[in-house]
Amino acid sequence: MNTDIRRLLEGVSDGSVSIDDALLKLKIKPFEDIGYAKVDTHRKLRQGTAEVIYGAGKTPGQIIGIIESMLKNGQNTILITRLAEEAAAVVGEAYSINYHKDARCGILGQMPVPDGTGKIVVATGGTSDIPVAEEAALTAAVLGNEVVRLYDVGVAGLHRTLAHLDEIMSASVIIAIAGMEGALASVLGGLADCPVIAVPTSVGYGASFGGLSALLAMLNSCASGVSVVNIDNGFGAGYLANMINHMN
Repeated sequence: MNTDIRRLLEGVSDGSVSIDDALLKLKIKPFEDIGYAKVDTHRKLRQGTAEVIYGAGKTPGQIIGIIESMLKNGQNTILITRLAEEAAAVVGEAYSINYHKDARCGILGQMPVPDGTGKIVVATGGTSDIPVAEEAALTAAVLGNEVVRLYDVGVAGLHRTLAHLDEIMSASVIIAIAGMEGALASVLGGLADCPVIAVPTSVGYGASFGGLSALLAMLNSCASGVSVVNIDNGFGAGYLANMINHMN
């Protein structure tokens, strides 16, 4: 999974990288302390995926400072999740970001060329689940994956799901996003031969308890190969799907 370390070691092996240069790369300070944040500059080298900014609760000034640190330390593509529209406008005055309002995500820099082993399918039960789905899809795309979106294919009209069997059956990973009773994850888990990551959403009427009903239903899925992340956690699902899709 950690392609950066592998490339570094391969470079030493084939002579394209000197031992001194490799040591310097590994000895660089693993984080930068900017007072209100300790920016993890070694995360990509250590885990294969660079630092991501969680925007909620941070001031625009703090986000700008973290971006400055990341850029200084060689991170070219930066994802900011849970970024409010007002904060995005302020950050956008300092750095050119592509803001996705539905997903509440900002992206700075070029999107990478997909290099995963296959396709990640992001499917939603309904249109109301799209904001969480877009957070998952954008996360996966920023991390270098080809993403296929299947929106509003919930089990209230099962024919809508079955109309996409080709995409479902050819996926490397599926992210199933649904509120209400969360049944979509079980249906997809029973159709596909790949891992299914279930994301309960806080969509539904009173007895859905803000997504708790969907969460419990997904945790109790009778379909094998279904894992579950927290309510509305599109980022976590996209990140996990990326890890699976980059396993050799």
